[in-house]
Order: sequence, then structure tokens, then C-alpha cells
Amino acid sequence: MKPPREEFQNWTISRTIAYLPDLIVYGRFSPDRPFIDSFDGVLMFVDISGFTAMTEKFSTAMYMDRGAEQLVEILNYHLSAIVEKVLIFGGDILKFAGDALLALWKVEQKQLKDIITVVIKCSLEIHGLFQTQECEEGLEIRVKIGLAAGHISMLVFGDETQNHFLVLGPPVDDVRLAQSMAQTNDVILSPNCWQLCDRNMIETERIPDEKAVKIDDRQLQGYLSELRPVTIMFVNLMFKDEENAEEVGPAIQDACVHIISVLKLFRGQINKVFMFDKGCSFLCVFGLPGEKVPDEVTNALECAMDIFHFCSQVHKIQTVSISVASGTVFCGIVGHTLRHEYTVIGQKVNIAARLMNYFPGIVTCDSVTYNGSNLPSYLFKEVPKKVMKGVGDSGPFYQCLGLNEKVMFGVSYVICNRNEGFPLLGRDKEIKYFIDTMNEFLTSNSSQVLMYEALMGYGKTKILTEIGYLAHGENHNVIAIELTKMSFHQPFHTIQMLVASVLGLGTCKHYKERQTNLRNKVMTLLDEKFYCLFNDVFLVQFPVSQEISSMSTLKKQKQLEVLFMKILEQTVKEERIIFIIDEAQYVDPTSWAFMEKLIRTVPIFIIMSLCPFVDIPCAAATAIMKNRNTTYISIGPIQPDDIYTKVCLDLNVSRIPKELGSYLVEKSSGIPFYCEELLESLEHHNVLVFQQMESEEKTNMTWNSLFQNFIKPTEKLKMSTSHSDRKGEKVCHPTSGVRLQNMSPPAPLKEISLVQLDSMSVSHQMLVRCAAIIGMTFTTELLFEILPCWNMKMMIKALAILVDSNIFYCFRTGKELQMALKQNEASFEVHYRSLSLRPSEGMDHKKEEELRELQSEVIKCHIIRFCSPIMQKTAYELWLKDQRKAMHLKCARILEENAHRCDHCRNRDFIPYHHLTVNIRLNALDVDAVKKMAKSRGFQTEEELIFSESKIPKKSSLFPENPSPTEIRKTILNFFDNIITRMKTSDEDIIPLESCHCEEILEIVILPLAHHFLALEENNKALYYFLETVSAYLILHDNYMAHRYLNEGEKLLKTLKKDKSWSQTFEFATFYSLKGEVCFNMGLTVPAKKMLRKALKLLNRIFPYNLISLFLHIHIEKNRHFHYMNQQAQKSSPPGKKRLAQLHRQTVCLSLLWRIYSLNYFFPCKYYAHLAVMMQMNTALETQNNFQIIKAYLDYSLYHQLAGYRGEWFKYEVMALEQLFNLPLKGEGIEIVAYIADTLVFNKLIMGHLDLATELGTRAHRMWALLQNPSRHCLSLCRLTQCLLLKSRYMQLIQVLECLWDLSVTQEHILSKAFFYFVCLDTMLYSGFVYRTFEECLEFIYQYKDNGILKFQSGLLLGLYSSVALWYARLQEWDDFYIFSSTAKNLLPRRTITLMYYEGLSRYMEGQVLHLQKQIKEHSENAHDNGKELLKNLENLVGQNTTGPVFYPRLYHLMAYICILMGDRQNCRLFLNTALQLSDTQGNVLEKCWLQMSTECWYSTSELKEDQWPQTILSLPSWEEIVTGRVNIQDIQKNKFLMRVDTVDNHFYHVKEKRYAKAKLCIFSPGNISEFHKGGWTDSDGTTRLTTEPCWPGMEGRAPS
Repeated sequence: MKPPREEFQNWTISRTIAYLPDLIVYGRFSPDRPFIDSFDGVLMFVDISGFTAMTEKFSTAMYMDRGAEQLVEILNYHLSAIVEKVLIFGGDILKFAGDALLALWKVEQKQLKDIITVVIKCSLEIHGLFQTQECEEGLEIRVKIGLAAGHISMLVFGDETQNHFLVLGPPVDDVRLAQSMAQTNDVILSPNCWQLCDRNMIETERIPDEKAVKIDDRQLQGYLSELRPVTIMFVNLMFKDEENAEEVGPAIQDACVHIISVLKLFRGQINKVFMFDKGCSFLCVFGLPGEKVPDEVTNALECAMDIFHFCSQVHKIQTVSISVASGTVFCGIVGHTLRHEYTVIGQKVNIAARLMNYFPGIVTCDSVTYNGSNLPSYLFKEVPKKVMKGVGDSGPFYQCLGLNEKVMFGVSYVICNRNEGFPLLGRDKEIKYFIDTMNEFLTSNSSQVLMYEALMGYGKTKILTEIGYLAHGENHNVIAIELTKMSFHQPFHTIQMLVASVLGLGTCKHYKERQTNLRNKVMTLLDEKFYCLFNDVFLVQFPVSQEISSMSTLKKQKQLEVLFMKILEQTVKEERIIFIIDEAQYVDPTSWAFMEKLIRTVPIFIIMSLCPFVDIPCAAATAIMKNRNTTYISIGPIQPDDIYTKVCLDLNVSRIPKELGSYLVEKSSGIPFYCEELLESLEHHNVLVFQQMESEEKTNMTWNSLFQNFIKPTEKLKMSTSHSDRKGEKVCHPTSGVRLQNMSPPAPLKEISLVQLDSMSVSHQMLVRCAAIIGMTFTTELLFEILPCWNMKMMIKALAILVDSNIFYCFRTGKELQMALKQNEASFEVHYRSLSLRPSEGMDHKKEEELRELQSEVIKCHIIRFCSPIMQKTAYELWLKDQRKAMHLKCARILEENAHRCDHCRNRDFIPYHHLTVNIRLNALDVDAVKKMAKSRGFQTEEELIFSESKIPKKSSLFPENPSPTEIRKTILNFFDNIITRMKTSDEDIIPLESCHCEEILEIVILPLAHHFLALEENNKALYYFLETVSAYLILHDNYMAHRYLNEGEKLLKTLKKDKSWSQTFEFATFYSLKGEVCFNMGLTVPAKKMLRKALKLLNRIFPYNLISLFLHIHIEKNRHFHYMNQQAQKSSPPGKKRLAQLHRQTVCLSLLWRIYSLNYFFPCKYYAHLAVMMQMNTALETQNNFQIIKAYLDYSLYHQLAGYRGEWFKYEVMALEQLFNLPLKGEGIEIVAYIADTLVFNKLIMGHLDLATELGTRAHRMWALLQNPSRHCLSLCRLTQCLLLKSRYMQLIQVLECLWDLSVTQEHILSKAFFYFVCLDTMLYSGFVYRTFEECLEFIYQYKDNGILKFQSGLLLGLYSSVALWYARLQEWDDFYIFSSTAKNLLPRRTITLMYYEGLSRYMEGQVLHLQKQIKEHSENAHDNGKELLKNLENLVGQNTTGPVFYPRLYHLMAYICILMGDRQNCRLFLNTALQLSDTQGNVLEKCWLQMSTECWYSTSELKEDQWPQTILSLPSWEEIVTGRVNIQDIQKNKFLMRVDTVDNHFYHVKEKRYAKAKLCIFSPGNISEFHKGGWTDSDGTTRLTTEPCWPGMEGRAPS
């Protein structure tokens, strides 16, 4: 047995020789170069055409998920078959030339005849391989073969680092010519081959006018294979005597050595060397893996010019032709496992080859190279168009004239043209800083230097263009230049351009004109003998003086500097100079030194833009950057709003959809250039669809358009666009079915990321590639699991380096991550004296120390995120499909262990019992084994916890036999107080130790799992996790994200094969129920009802469609409920796990359904609502789950309260409380208690029981604070603030508001912040003081109008917009009122059962009433009809129970105001009295006070001043003034707004019929209430109306609502 080391060496050798032909492996060579050998043989050249077109197809595809490997699979499938045939027939593969190959049969001369026959037989069998091949991926396979035979020479050449070989001689030229003459499936023999072969063995066909004849006859791994943006360079050398290898060998050797040395300097590689009839050609590639660098294109051109000049001087080389082309090509290994090579294939390779052949003797390039070089256009010359074989219309081609820049004359030095229609976006601070600095410069006598630094693409040039435009003025000269990489190699180039512009030479087109101008400018400054110093600098022809001719070059340079300084000193005396330099990192060292002296000598203002220095800048540059008058500004990304505006401008649309805007903001990272490239890619792939924009009023709200909200550009764009331009407004949206997130990055952006990747070590590249598989965000734990053979210390060190290199961000918690994502990166930072420069002394030591500190920080961090989405996508696409799948599978297996809610939420599914029903886990264990493991550790399984709960509510000992409302009130409040005490003081583990982390789990576990399974094409598993994601987002109140991933789920549902399995049926039902929930949250009741009914049908719970079936179902459910309530003594088995999941989904659907039906006032709907709520309760009882039962009882109670049935609602509320008292106060039990308290607050508040709602709200607030649940805590605080506001308990109100603000800031909870500002508006509108100014509230609305969560909270937005509209209505600023009122009006149809919606609705109606007052005052023709309509709407709001009773006082108040405006004082008085009684009954202090003031005002003789409210606003006290005692809290009541009644101008008072349409008005007054009984009152016509119920506070006998 061989030792391991020897085996490894043998394995390595066998791997290496597969890349070399036998001619080299078994050849004997001398060490001298060049080495020449000769032999006889037969050559076969095989060309398979069609792969170039396929490469182009894959490289331009939208999704590049497996383009490279698919290409290499197809290519190697065919090439390996050819190689195998050649090897079987004894041949040797010399070279692979892309999708072609050259084979050799080396033999003695006497064997040529027999071997030619063998080679012909081999050729025919190769053709036989492809005659039965079907086309793949649209590939049309065409094989052409050429054969030649004779005496062949081999040339070996190179240097000590690398060697190459060539075969030369007539057979080499003949075989290439023979192949080019072949048609598909032909074998062409060269004339010499025909002469040498055995003609009796073959049939041939002579080719007309040619000597050749035609013969008649009718896999590798994708390792290192990728589609990669590179730059291709072909170097072709034509010789004077090509027939003699001994003659051309030394020339090829010299050329090769130089080419290798130049390529090494510029990070290029020789990929192939071959020699046919058109000379010796070198295929060179820049940007191969590990060799990607910035300025790759410029490097290639510089390299090409260097090689061109050198090779043109080499003896025996007659013509040098070089071509350069840039683009995406296939880079990878092709061939057979026994013989293969690394090669490049693609259209760009073809273009470069054709340019080399069609334009001999020059250096040419394609348009992509020309544009990407960023070199001045005068360095290039467009060549005539030619029709080139295999090259379509690829744009113009250019000749490179040389890269030595000169000061060009007859051209302007402007950087770029400023476009008025495209304003500079997001750079206001940068421009303002320039203006301030310029003003300081113009008023002082000192120099100023302003340096703008940023990486490529941040818009430095546009900033300087704007600066150049703004800088123009009297008494100063603005000079703007742009440098290139070549400028750095031209000494004094920057200063030459400056002085040339100062002397006015920039527009002189002839040297005589320049000469005259120069003489006139400098005649007073210089002796004429020095004029000749300008000859080489400014291309003039002054006579050379003897003194100058005797000077050394160094002395001439110094003298020239002195002359330039004199010229500039003289110029500055006449006018100030503002010198603008773009790309200042290319300033040459000599110019830096001159500028350093210049700013110390004369006052000059220099503005520069530059990229960060790669190396330490020269001493003069460093001195300038450290100068006290230098300001160094770091430019960051622009803000999302500016990206949106930029996109609208670039696309010429008025707005863009949120999906597109979010994609561009995320992928561009705020970099303008990235955004432009992404847009260009979208347009190139026809992803964007443009259409005329419909008004919001005309747009029908459907599921597809539900979240198709459009982001509008900023006001700056609106101001720059004329009204006529906006008449035909267009919008754009992505084509349906396109997944923007899956699109491949544009080639220029991918190239930038590849440069970063290739600059890393191999281990760091591997880490980044592994991280890319996980996703944009990942945990250190998961990364460690999938990294091959890494230890933790090694990973932490690598992560620290990558964090320092801005590849990753690191975060300790998910909350940190969320806060960071919501904060936009600063776009503007100022450093004085160049603080960004680090001292060179001790830099290495300091760097190591900083790295150690960063490592200690990374150790503490749990979550890592890519800085750039483009980097993540680029690194992801470097994996091959099989490798990717294996990595995705590995990630999925690890993540599944944590695919549940957090420990705080007891590790449940987001969709309750989901995994118990749909078993899709990869790591599934036997259920019995899991139970055994749990019991061994002392835990109860989830099923045992569920099944151990009581089935039927037990009678609580806390309540007496027949409790009164007062007793119940006292008992329940004491119960909650005891709970809070136990939570604070008990040693029992009844509250969680940490807050909820479900949002973090959603981002780093659940959502990634969905994408991992999507990549694995496991659609059923991906659907499972997408549904979990949707449920999680609904819990987090993010309807937009829920909608987004429901659409992803819907795409997957369409791909699943339909079967009748319960798991698939349940997934469909879950999908429809979640879809219905989103529709319900958005106020779309019709589609919500449809979805929920569909879900119930799939869950085997039919909901009736007609009245007969309806009443039958009601009867059945009543009997079912009676059955459940009368089996207390019986012990029934709990439902199984599948049944449990089914029942839970049913309760969700039914809970939403009864609410939807209760919103509709048509007669049958109340019965449908009754059935739905009864079905919910029965279903909850079947689950035997305490929480579901209590929740169902409370829902049943609320339904009856809203319907006005006192006996029923009171009974079930008591039953819910009795069930509550029996709960175990651990785990879920304590959260159920808090939830019940919160629900009771809502029920009591909406019914108008303000005292009890306040007491319960205070306790719910305390409990949720202790339970550390921010979302529920926020909701409880919102309800409590509404109670306290109506009770006018301002001290407590402000305390709660402060708590709400702290919650919104610490948790980044946007809903808390939005509600906070809504209450702040209320304090100004109704309470008479200022807690936050109106301007601050308005700024919040503008800032967050497009927020993903807030945008789709219709109730909250309705409240905010209506409150602002009301503010403007009170100020009689009607233009602003119309803007906000119309926005609020669009939100009205999206009805939701939320307090915020009802609040917003009442504010909206109040605004409309004030607008009616304006119409009446202006004697509008429609005022009377509008008044009637408005009064009818208010009456419907009360009569149809559209809002809760707590809002009735306000509605009656508004009805009273309409009546008095219409001249109906009698009904006005009735409405006022009713509102006052309701306010008194409810304890609504706020409304009661306002009503009393209105009554006094309307029925008194004094009239309000028109400007009273504007004056009141100016004097509104702040809360600080109240707290400090400067303003008495009792005095703020007088600051209430009073609705004016202008009796003099009101024409309704002069109409005879003063009574206004009392019919059908629901007027509540003591005179028409005949009986108040059992939760209702009976009118004189016998109709029962809704009341405010007597409740626990002892409200019996009070006035009804």
C-alpha cells in the first residue's frame, strides 16, 4: 500500500495533466526558450457552433440562478463526447479554443496514410453523435470538421513563471482553412491530407474552385464555471516569414515575455495562444476569479497600448493588431474528465476576435469598453463600420490613439451639462455648505479648499456641476475640469489646465491664436526670452532663447512653476478664481505640490471631488487635506424619498408603486448610480409597464389593487413640473409574475461586487458566499454551522474584518436590526482638517488594536446583515445549482429547529397547531419519542397543555348567586388588582423574563425557511412557511407585508398538484382565511366575506347563503349550544390535533364574519351576524380551550350590546368572567387575564361606560407593561388615552401619553407614534392646550405617509387626516381643508370595527358640518340640500349603529348645530338636551362642557367674532405652562372652539318653514321616551331603540342613549 503523501502527489499529478496534452506531458524539452521541435502528424479541427448565442442568452437573462452551470453542462456534454472519440482513436487534444478543439495524431511519416484513414473514421463517428441529438435550450448544434496532415513544428516559449506552446507549419494553416470551408456535418480534407490518404478507402466530393475535398456521410463538474463580466484582449502578431519556426520563435518568445510582464502588472492572464493562417494570437482576459480590480477596462487599454508599442519594435513582427471588448462571458472548464481546459466563451470573445482580424495594425475596442474607460473622447477615433462574420449590430467601434493626455485646446472644460429638468436631489446640505464657504471666501483674503469624498456612483460629478452653475458671478472666474486615470501619470497636467483656462487658451483653435493670447497676457510679467517655456505646455512655437536652451529639464520645470505662480498672482488681483476639479484623486503629485504652495500664496477657492485614496496620498496632498482652511465632506447615500423622486424623473412618470420603490431603495442602497443601472436593467428586460394614472376616486379597491399604492415624488419635483406636464400623468408598475427580488444584478453593479470579492482572501470569500446562501440577514450560529471546517475563533476574526470592510453590519438583537433598517444613513458629514486621515505612525499597531476591539464586539452580536444587497446576490450567483441546493437544504435543517414563536410566546406556531396538521418538517421525529423526551425533562407537551383545560365554564365562588352590577364591578376590579400585585411581588414564575422576540424569529428563521424551500423547489414546504410569515405579520399589524407574502403563497398554490389530502385542504383554507383577515383589516368587507366563507367551506363548516338555510342553521346552533351547556357533568374526550387546528381556523373566520355582518344595517344581516357569533361560541366550546371560550363569550356579549339586548350580553359577560377566575395564573393564563381586561376596556369604552373603561384600562396597561408585550401594551395605552381624554383627566392623560411616546421610541412602534400625535391633535382641538405643536404633528404625517405599516391602517389614517382637515376648517383655510378632507373621504369606504375608525369618522363629519356653515354664509345654492343630506348621514350613523354609543353625544351635537344653521331651533334644543343627557350618563366630561358652552353661545344674544379661534390658537398654553402653574388647568376650558351661528347673514331664518324634516329623525328627549326597559327604550310609535346600558358602576335608571 502506498503512503498517503505519495497517493496525494499522484492524485495531484493526475489532476494537473488533465489540463495538458500528451505532447507536453510526455515530451522532452530543453530549458532554453524558445524550444522548437518537429514531427509528422494529422490535425483535426472540430468546431461546434451555437454555444456563443447560448452564452449571450444566459448572460442577459433576468434570473441567473443556474446559467453558468447549465451552459457548462450542455457544452461539456457535447465536447466530452468528441474528446472521448478522439482519445479512443488514439488522438491527443492539443487545445480547446472556446467551443472548438484542435486534436493531433503524432506518427511517423510512413504511417500517415493509415492514420488519416483512422482520423476520417473518427470524424464520421463524431458526426454520428450529433445527427440524433435534439436541440436543448433553443441550441442549434452545428459540427464542422477540418483535417490536415504533414510536417508540423512545435514551439515552446515563456518565462520562469509560465510557459506556452504552439504548433506551426502548413498543416496548421490548412486545418483551419479546411474547417472554415465545411458546412454542417461536413468533414473537409486539406489538399495535402488528400494527397497522403488512402483514396480507395473513402468516398469524396471535390469542392468547386478549391483543392480540398469533402467526405460523404449522411461530463465535467462545473467547478469554477460562471457567467462573469470580464474584459477580453486579443493580441495578433503577423510575421514577415511565418513558414520557418526557427525564424518566428525568438520573436514570439520576446513578445510573450513582455505580454506576461505587462499582464502581471495589470492583473490580466493569458488564456490561450494559438497560431493559424492569420499569425500568432494571444487571448488575454482581465477580471478572472481572484483578479477583478477597479478600472479594469482602463487597465486593459493601457496594457494594449504598451504591448502594441513594444511588439511593433520586435524584429520579424510585421503587423500588430490588438482588440479589446468588455462584457459578460462564460468562464469555466470545458472538455472531458481526462482532458479539459479553462476557457472563455461568449459574444464578446467573438467581437474581440473579429475586431483583431478586420482592423489590422491598430488597437481597437468596442463601445462598452469605450464608455467604461472614462477616458477623454479625444483619445479615441471611431472606425468605419464593417460587416463582420458572426457579429450583429454591436454599436460603433473605436481605435485607441494613445493614453497620454495633453491639454486639449478648442474644447470646453465643463464637467457635464446641467439639465434643468432633472434637479439635483438629496444634496441640499452639500450645496448650502458650498454657498456658505464661497460667501466666506469672497469676503475674506484667504484660500478655501472644499473636498467632497465618496465612492463611485454617489453623484459627485452632479454636485460639482451644480456648484459650477451656482458659482458663476461677477468679479470671479469659475474654472471646472475633469481628470482621468491617465492624468495622474502626466506631470503638472492639472495646473497646466488651470493656467490655460486663466489665460483664455481653452477656446483657441489654432496655435497662432494661442500664441497671440499668451503674449498679450504675460508681456508685463515675463521677459520675452521665457516665452519659449510655454511651447511644449500650450503647443505654441515661440523662438527658443539661448538661455532656456541651456537649462536642464528640472530647472525648466521650476522656472515654469515660477511663471505660473506669477500669472495666477496677477490674475487674482483682477478677479477671484474658483477652481473645480472632478476626480481629484487623479491629480498628479507635481500639481499637488504646486497647489499646496498656491493656497498659501494667493487667495483661491478650490473645490474637489474625489474617491478615497487607495494608497497614502503624497505629502503635498496630505498637507492640503490637513490645512486649517480645508473642509473635508463625506458624501453618503441619498434618502429614500429622493430615490423615489429620481425614479419618477428618470421614467417620466408621476408616481411609482411601493413594490418597485422599495426594491430600488433596498438594492441601490441610496446610491444614485446603482439606481440608474437597476432601472436600465428593468427596462432592458421589459419588466416595467406604463399606463395612464386613474384618480383615486375612480380606482376600484380590489385584492390586486389593495396594496398597489403609489409613492409620489417630493414637493421639489412637483414644483419643477408645470401644470401642463401633469395633465397626462403616467404610472408604471412591474409586469405580473416578475419577482423583482430574484432578478440578477446588472453587470456593472455585479462587477463592482466582484472587485470587492476578489480583493478578499479565499477564506473570506468562502464566508461571504456561504452567508449569501442564508440570505440578507443571518445569525452567527447558522453561519458557523454551514461553514466547512471552521472554528469559532476563525469565524469571528473573519467577520470582524468583513464588518470593518463594510461587507457586513452586526447587531446584538433583532430590535437593533429593525431600528437600523428604519434609520436612513447620513448623507452628509463634515470633517475639519481632514479628520478622516489617520496618522501613518503606529498605524499597523492601531489597526490590530481596533480589530481586536471589533472582534470582541462581533462576539456579542447575534445577527449579521449584508451592507449591500448587490453583494449578497452576486456572491449567491457564484454557487452552482447542486452546491446551492445542498447548502439550502443544510440551512433548512438547522433553521427548522427554531421555526416557532419565541420562548415568551411559549414556542407555538404563528398559525395555531399548524405543524400538528401539516407535517412538512425535514427533521421530523417520532411523536411518541418527542413526548417521551418532554416528559423525561418534566415538561408537558403542547397537546397535554391544551387538552388539560376545562371544557365548560365552572361557576366561580367569587360571584354571589345573583350578582348586581356593582358587585360584579367591585369583584372584577379587585381580581385584576390582585393579579397585578402577584405579578409584581410573587416568587412564582408567572411573568416572562424577557420580551417577545417573534419579529426577530420571523426575519431570521421563518421567512428564510420559506425562501430556502423555494430554492429547493419544495413548494408545499415553502407555502407552509409563507403562511406562517403572513400570520406573523398580521400579529405585528403589518398588513402590507402580509398581503405581499400572501401573493407569494398564491403563486405556490397554483403550482401544487391538487389532491384530497387533509393537509393540503387545510393549507388552502388557511390561505383564504388569512386573505379574508387582511381584507377585513383594510375595510374591504365584500372580498373579506367571500374569502372567509370559502375558508369555512374547506374547513367543513358551511355558512348559509339564503334565509331558509339561515334560520335552519340558527336553530341547529341553538340546540348545539344547549347541548354544550348541559353536559357539564360529562367527561368527553378532547379533539385530536387535526380537529383542533380546524376548529381554531373556524373560530377566526367566524369571529371576523359576525363583525362584517354587524357593519351592514340591512335586515337579514343581523341574523347572519347572530348565527356567526353563535357558531363561533359553539366552536370555541368544542376546542375546550379556555382562551377561545372566554374570547367567544366576550364576542357574544359585545354583539348583543351593540344589538341592544341587555339580558344576553350581561349573562355571557359574567360567564366569561367566571371562566376567567378559574384559570391557572401561569404561562398563557396570565396573558389571557390581561387580554380579557383589554377587551373589556374596548367593550365598555365603545358602549360609553367611561368610568369603568378607565379603571379597567389602567389595570390592563399595568399588566401588559409587566408582561413586556409592546404591541398589546400600545393598544391598551391607546384605549386608555381615549377614556382619559373624554373624562378630561389631563394629568393622567399626559402621563399615559409620555408612556406611549417612550414605547414608540424604544420599540420603534409606528402605530404608537401615530396615535400619540392623533391625541396631541385632539388636545389642541378639544382640550385647549398644546402638548405637541400642530406643525410637529403635520410633519409626522408628511414623513410617514408612505410607511409600510401606517399606510394601511385606514382607521388611524382617517383620524389623522380628518383631524388636520378639521383644524384647517376651524381656521377657515379651505384650500388646505380640501386636501386633507378629500384624502380622508377616500378612506371612509374602508370600514373597520375599531375605535380609531369611529373617532376619525366623527372628526370627518365635524369638518363637513363646518364646511356647511361656510356654504350657508356664502349663500351657496346647494347649501340647503347639503344640509339635509348631512343631517340624514348623521342620523344614519346613530340609527344604523355605525358607531358606538360613546360617539353619540358628539353626533347629536353636530346634528344640533346643523339644525340651528338651518333655522330649526326647536330640534336643535332637543338634540342638545339629548347629547347633554348622554354625556352625563356616560360621564363624558369633555363633551358635556362643550355642549354647555354651545348652548350658552347659540341661545345668547352675543355673537362670536370671526377671528376668535385664530386668536385662541395663538394663546393656547403649552402643557409645561400648566404643570408649572403659570396657567390654571381650570382656565383651559375657555379655549374650546365654539361653532358660530350668523343669524344676520343666515337666509334660512327668513324662510317661513323653519321646521326641518323631523320625520325619521331619532331625537332622544324625555318627552318622547315612554319606557326604558331591558337595555332599550320604546318610542311612542312602539319602535325599540338602542340605549346605553346600565352597567357595573350602578347606572340603573339613568337616561338612555
